[in-house]
Amino acid sequence: MIWGRSARVTAVLASSAVFVAAIGTFRIASNHGQRVRLTAPPEQPIVTTEAPTTTASTEVPTTEAPTTAPPPPTTAAPTTAPPTTAKPRPVVKAVPKVTVPAVPSAAAFHGLGTWIDVYDWTATYTNNNPQISEADIDHMAQVGVQTLYVQASRADNPDDVMEPERLRPLIDRAHAKGMRVVAWYLPTLEDPAHDLARMLAMAKLPVEGLGVDIEARNVSDVNDRNQRLIALSADLRKALPKLAIAAIVLPPVVLEVVNTNYWPNFPWKAIAGSYDLWMPMTYWTNRTQSSGYRDAYRYTSENISRMRTDLGLPNAIVHPIGGIGDKTTAADDDAYLKAASEAHAVGGSVYDWRTTAPDTWSHLQGFHAP
Repeated sequence: MIWGRSARVTAVLASSAVFVAAIGTFRIASNHGQRVRLTAPPEQPIVTTEAPTTTASTEVPTTEAPTTAPPPPTTAAPTTAPPTTAKPRPVVKAVPKVTVPAVPSAAAFHGLGTWIDVYDWTATYTNNNPQISEADIDHMAQVGVQTLYVQASRADNPDDVMEPERLRPLIDRAHAKGMRVVAWYLPTLEDPAHDLARMLAMAKLPVEGLGVDIEARNVSDVNDRNQRLIALSADLRKALPKLAIAAIVLPPVVLEVVNTNYWPNFPWKAIAGSYDLWMPMTYWTNRTQSSGYRDAYRYTSENISRMRTDLGLPNAIVHPIGGIGDKTTAADDDAYLKAASEAHAVGGSVYDWRTTAPDTWSHLQGFHAP
């Protein structure tokens, strides 16, 4: 992600690649090593109203016979009974069954994740020296990673999916190790049809979800940019109704407190219906101590709270992204974990794999979903 990559100390500081569901519970480790059980935000119940039915009684009222027999009739009874007309039985129409559309499962975003981008795994953007191999996938599994988030395309590359001959073995290895895979992409919005085609091509990979990295400001006119984002989001949702799609979004604190001119009037509510899960880039390492937001707990908590308010979805499914890895301390990770657990986040991850210090993984284990 541009947002994270700009702060990352690697050999490719100039990159623009950058790189969030919610049924069930997972366990979070406290600072003291204790584990608490968290409950995901409640979902709205589906209420099925059946047509009321009335069952006619099968009993027939009876009247006791008199003890004294009545006198015989003086006129003979007719031999033929008078014609009777039976009342027509009412026609009861069957109540049609209502089919509720299947909601894409956000399970791929649950638990502990990690991130790689094209500056990690491709030959194209590493001067033919990729830093991620199948051995790294094995290592991810060993430290408890449950979902791999991989940048599968870039807008400035001629291919819809980059280096599939290198990418597919990484995906297959992750699956073999019991991990899920989410492919992510950063749309520039300069050519929304081009962006959509890229993501639809990525959806054909054997992945469990897509992530849309919403942060590019290539379109300078804010109103135009917002309309393009709204339309692209709706088109993607319509094209992929059964695939879980996450919005990877700028932190609301940046947009509403730190720099209100960065992306004014971000269309939170207008895109709310297009995504299954929200992944705010809560990179506390991008903030200064004097701002008060270098505090991982405060920054994570406030971003989640503001985002849910902006969306108008108090129970929006959230997977906050922490970081940046090589500027984060174990204390930061503990505070981040605490904030995420209190907000009932379904998972967590630090950007990115190569910058996350080996000794910090033990502090992220609380994100591990059962």
